[in-house]
Amino acid sequence: MADVAPRMVFLGFGKYARTDKIYALEPIRGDERGGGRRTLVWVDGIVEPIVAARTERTILHEMGQDAAVGSRLLDDALAFAERIAEDAEKGRVDLGDLGRRARKLLEASAKPAEDEQLF
Repeated sequence: MADVAPRMVFLGFGKYARTDKIYALEPIRGDERGGGRRTLVWVDGIVEPIVAARTERTILHEMGQDAAVGSRLLDDALAFAERIAEDAEKGRVDLGDLGRRARKLLEASAKPAEDEQLF
């Protein structure tokens, strides 16, 4: 990343970090994950990691590390699966909402990536 000027990366929860100061990303797993807690971000000069609301893949993408990043569709599918698991544990599953979200993910997977345009 030496040829790219440092810039700020949004971590969620109103937190940002400079790309040249981030040295490690650690996915949060198990009971610690949830409530928007997705990734621990280790930043040079800060003793404790920053809790990010974004996945490590999303943060890597924002940092310009596309070779290390999976697809956005995979991130969306994992977030969807996490929501289903959390809602099922709480005993409140909205099948209508889950059906709409699943349909949206399936539709996104059927389209070629080149068709995605911002404007």
